[in-house]
Amino acid sequence: MSDLIISVSGLRGLVGETLTPEVAMRYAAAFAGILPPGGIVITRDSRASGAMLADVIHAALNAVGRNTFDAGITATPTTGILVRQLSAAGGIQITASHNPGEFNGMKLFSSEGRVIPKDIGENVLKRYNEKKLNWVNFDSIGKRLVCKNTITDHQKAIIETINLNAIADRKFRVLLDSNHGVGALLGAWLFDELECNVTIVGEEPTGHFLHVPEPTSENLTQICDVAKSGHFDVAFCQDPDADRVAIVDETGRYIGEELTLAISLEHILRVANNELKLGTDIDSSGGSKHLFKRKKGAIVINCATSRVNEDIAKRYGVPIFRSAVGEANVVDLMLKTDAIFGGEGNGGPIDPSVGLVRDSFVGMVQVLDAMAASDKKISEIADSLPQYSLVKRKAEIELSKVPQLLDKVADVFKNLPCDRLDGLRIDHGDAWVLLRGSNTESIIRIFAEAPDEKRANDLCNEIENLI
Repeated sequence: MSDLIISVSGLRGLVGETLTPEVAMRYAAAFAGILPPGGIVITRDSRASGAMLADVIHAALNAVGRNTFDAGITATPTTGILVRQLSAAGGIQITASHNPGEFNGMKLFSSEGRVIPKDIGENVLKRYNEKKLNWVNFDSIGKRLVCKNTITDHQKAIIETINLNAIADRKFRVLLDSNHGVGALLGAWLFDELECNVTIVGEEPTGHFLHVPEPTSENLTQICDVAKSGHFDVAFCQDPDADRVAIVDETGRYIGEELTLAISLEHILRVANNELKLGTDIDSSGGSKHLFKRKKGAIVINCATSRVNEDIAKRYGVPIFRSAVGEANVVDLMLKTDAIFGGEGNGGPIDPSVGLVRDSFVGMVQVLDAMAASDKKISEIADSLPQYSLVKRKAEIELSKVPQLLDKVADVFKNLPCDRLDGLRIDHGDAWVLLRGSNTESIIRIFAEAPDEKRANDLCNEIENLI
């Protein structure tokens, strides 16, 4: 990443080079300029540069007359909850997501507790580029307020979507890889509440990652080896800001990020279809009461997410829609279609019952709820789903060259169904290929999904030979 990358809902860069205190202050002030009146929540992941960036962002926002809520080290999905809890005008999570420790960034939240949509992001970028900063006089400077209770509302919202007693009865043995990100802050409490026997790797949020932070198979070999010991029912591997999670089964097999969404979706639709008992609890009179009921409805995924989700939606007779890649785009379409669930295949499920943010904790509790309800191992649940092979590759490229490259590839495959919703998606009937420039890095991503790994790799090879 040689340049500062500004995407739909935020920015990301190399600290001290492309992402400097001046950049952070200008971007925060530009964001404040488009928000309605009110305070702004500031959170951060565990990176070493986070405290410094938080200080300058608080200062910039106070200097334009905004009060700020300092929630410290907090998971990205929790930030969305806090914005709503505090009736804030918006929020900023300081994070570089899955990027290495030398990077950091800023993810922007609207007052609805979701990452900002594209049109608002474009307005922020316009104000940032204009470099118009409206500093206030000394008697109008905002205050920095400390937010002491950061996770209670998030905890409650998650627990209310599952059958707590059914999970607690199983006493699941869980391996949680938080990798010294923020995930264990809520994760430790969550698994304790579910009466799981949990072992946490990288519990303290120091930002000194034990392995490359993106939870892909090549980065989780050591976690897979630990899971092979036979002492765990499931392993969950979070990214540093805890909006994504990958699964490793009880044999040490990397199930991955894609199936986090699919397993959650299949379970939720079973509940909505009344195939499973609803979560119940005992009320004060000694009778049982329903805690939560799912309704059937639309599902939204992005155009790079596995078609296993389409197969699941078809099985349960619910509509499924594809958006452009990016959490903001998924949420836009979820709101438009009144979707009951959605997410992205990078391990980021979105449950509107909890919040309109990708949420690793949603994925983890739904997987445990599915295991408890079915009385199956996580490996058995994964193997029962439609089987596809999804290959993901990437190549470095100047983002300005991507449109011309996509036109070239589209011309080669002009006799096949193609769409340009986001990049170029080519439908091969039994398989599909997607090429798109990254929103956050100077790379082009190549995705290919087919019934078997060889066919998926062949499709990727074909594209790589062209570009």
